Amino acid sequence: MITVVGTGVGAPPGPEVTAGAELVVGGRRHLDAAPVPESAERVVLGALAPALDRIARYVAQGRRVLVLASGDPGFFGIVRVLAERFGPERLDVRPGVSSVAAAFARIGLPWDDAVVVSAHGRDLRTAVNVCRARPKTAVLTGPGAGPAELGAALRHDARTLVVASALGSAGERVERVTPAEAAARDWGPAVSVVLCLAGERAVGPVRTLAGADPGPAGWALPEDAFAHRDSMITKFEVRALALARLGPRPGDLVWDVGAGSGSVAVECAKLGAAAVAVEKTADGAARVRANAAAHGVDVRVVRGAAPAALDGLDDPDAVFVGGGGRELPDIVTACARRARRAVVVAMAALDRVPVARRALLDAGLECDGVLLQSSRLAPLPGDVTRLAAANPVFLLWGLRPHARTEGVLQ
Repeated sequence: MITVVGTGVGAPPGPEVTAGAELVVGGRRHLDAAPVPESAERVVLGALAPALDRIARYVAQGRRVLVLASGDPGFFGIVRVLAERFGPERLDVRPGVSSVAAAFARIGLPWDDAVVVSAHGRDLRTAVNVCRARPKTAVLTGPGAGPAELGAALRHDARTLVVASALGSAGERVERVTPAEAAARDWGPAVSVVLCLAGERAVGPVRTLAGADPGPAGWALPEDAFAHRDSMITKFEVRALALARLGPRPGDLVWDVGAGSGSVAVECAKLGAAAVAVEKTADGAARVRANAAAHGVDVRVVRGAAPAALDGLDDPDAVFVGGGGRELPDIVTACARRARRAVVVAMAALDRVPVARRALLDAGLECDGVLLQSSRLAPLPGDVTRLAAANPVFLLWGLRPHARTEGVLQ
């Protein structure tokens, strides 16, 4: 049997837990704090594979193994690895209070509506994009992915970072800082977790489902769900296919270039992605902000003309190009070179299709497309209905070759 004990927020296990253990595995601070029997072999966790091999030898001999971990070891912890290697039936897990629960408790906030993302040993960009998209996020940090790096990435976002260090110890610190303040400091190795909060929105409504919102009940909303100018908005039929090809999801960053009303950016944000809307006009930028607020999502608005306005933005996972005029080839080229997964281009003018397609292909994307022609039901006097044809739209999309086999977030 392998007993896995979470040490809570710093409280070591008592002798009644450690007594009889013949092999004790854990971090150095856990081993130093626990009353480990003198006869027990100790293994300081570093590289995981040798420790697992040592555990395997003891398990094969029917000898008792004790694994010490931080907080709740079943929450982004060692229980997953042990269960995969030895089977859950061999584990006696005794969880402590996780650093996430403790950090939210320290600032008096519920966390059933928080999204938890790990940046420990993982690409920080996923955590950054979740922080941009969600009003309440907890980030489990690691070397090279701590408060300073998170703050630097979120410097343009209206967020407060709560940095919880050495939770449960005499040196515990819980500090509220701006992203810029976090980026300017050396936080050392004692950081337990970083909370990323969006002001008053951090206190959300009562929930029945913990974590991220379940997502919208539908998408491709009708045009009247958005404020727009003179019907200058991506029609819902076009938007439906565009969203299918963009594939926005939590952890993604999506650009909406030539945003207009921002309908694509807003719908991507409703589906969990971080969204940036690039719009060159002042009234258009204001309209995007108003639409995002009306739908309760965060969309960062960058005012400027593409492709120059794209400089300085983080590389996106997917891009929607809904405007461009004569600059369209340069815009598509700039987007296609930087997109990690997909670029979708909507065009009403036939002349622009070949150059947009060539730009996608030259960037190494696999290109496909369709001409969308739809007719909507329209009432006529006398309680009869006709079909009203909408203007045809060309939709091209380019996908990175690896995107066809890309899996879910890890």
